[in-house]
Amino acid sequence: QVQLVESGGGSVQAGGSLRLSCAASGVNYRQYCMGWFRQAPGGKREGVATIDNEGGLNYADSVKGRFTISQDSKKTLYLQMNDLKPVDTAMYYCAARYGSCRSFTYWGQGTQVTVSS
Repeated sequence: QVQLVESGGGSVQAGGSLRLSCAASGVNYRQYCMGWFRQAPGGKREGVATIDNEGGLNYADSVKGRFTISQDSKKTLYLQMNDLKPVDTAMYYCAARYGSCRSFTYWGQGTQVTVSS
């Protein structure tokens, strides 16, 4: 059974950095696509970054050059967020899907990121 548990959220000032972590169990990175999504208050959930089962990376245009997705051998997914902006304020979710990076199946409970100006 797949379980995803996020951590690392918090409150920072604009220009600051945070690193989110997602502890994944029941996942084989060679078979799963992993991703980070976010949802701001009153907004729709949007994709932030994904890493596919071959290590291919994809980023939303709004975070390119600022955020970096990565994973380690201990089945932890990371999202390094630099130069944070108030518009990055949202609940961030870790997600997983067996196979391709479409219609993610498994979701974590989320971790809140708040960026003040």
